[in-house]
Amino acid sequence: MAGFRQLAPVHVDIAMVAHPAVTLFVDLSEGSGIIVHDSDGGRARGSTVAGLVPGDLRLGGRPAGRIECLQIRLSPPLAVAVLGAAADLSGTVVSLEDIWGRDAERTEGRLRAAGTWDERFAIATDALGRRLDARRSPDPEVAAVWELILTGRGRVGVDSLANEVGWSRKRLWSRFRSQIGLAPKHAARLVRFDHAAHLLAAGRPAARVAASSGYADQAHLHREVKAFTGATPTAVAAAPWLAIDDIAWPTAPATPS
Repeated sequence: MAGFRQLAPVHVDIAMVAHPAVTLFVDLSEGSGIIVHDSDGGRARGSTVAGLVPGDLRLGGRPAGRIECLQIRLSPPLAVAVLGAAADLSGTVVSLEDIWGRDAERTEGRLRAAGTWDERFAIATDALGRRLDARRSPDPEVAAVWELILTGRGRVGVDSLANEVGWSRKRLWSRFRSQIGLAPKHAARLVRFDHAAHLLAAGRPAARVAASSGYADQAHLHREVKAFTGATPTAVAAAPWLAIDDIAWPTAPATPS
């Protein structure tokens, strides 16, 4: 998790980049709060949950006071156990209240009353822990396949993944898709894109990023970036959300050295 604050009450319009995680935005802003909206017209005001691959996302608003937001990234297997609806969230942005009910408002209240970000992190960790239900966790094989995809930075084949966990290709596709919300191949594409996006943000030329990330050529990279973000590699390289990733998420496995 990471905390963000902007003291000046100015209009905000920030492009967000798809990440291989289910993301919670807990809005702690003053005034009217923030709005998360996607290219398909979906929008949610205040605290929201963005599932895997929600498309072209923007975070915006014109709050009367300062903007504060606690962003929490949950790996898909963990999101299943905490939210209980990770697969249903894929491709969507919904209100946190729709997922957590009145508990969302109570948690927000505790976070607003906290004096420091460390206190907020502790409160959020406690809230997540209280909602963790191991009975909802995905199959161990599904969780293992997700980790293999991350470790391989998305450059893994479905047949190889199925062999690793002793399942047929058909069983892997069915169980992974129903529990994570994406087919294994689509999940691998997302992870590979995430790795490439961070390389672009680090200033690497698109042609070199395409080669080192396993894309057929630069045009292939361009198509994948467009599919996940609606933008070009040049625009993704300049995305403000990615520019601060190394600071906000210093231990993120997809961050290049």
